[in-house]
Amino acid sequence: RKIQKFLSQPFDVAKVFTGSDGRQLTLEQTITSFEEIIQGKHDEVPEQCFYMKGGIDEVVAHHKRLLEEEAKKAS
Repeated sequence: RKIQKFLSQPFDVAKVFTGSDGRQLTLEQTITSFEEIIQGKHDEVPEQCFYMKGGIDEVVAHHKRLLEEEAKKAS
C-alpha cells in the first residue's frame, strides 16, 4: 500500500485540482525510492507520509515533521 500511496506523486497538470505543485524526479531517484520502499527501509513510516510526495526524501522529511509535532504535543 505504501507503493500505491507513493504513486500518487503530484503532477504539474493536476495543480488546478490538488493545489500542489508538480514534482519532477529523475529515473535514478524513482528507482532508488522504489528500491528503498521494497527493501523495507521505511517500514516505520506511516502510509499517510507517502501520499502526494515527490521522492523518498520528501516522504522521510514529512515523517520527521510528524514525529517532531508529536513530541511537542507530548511535552
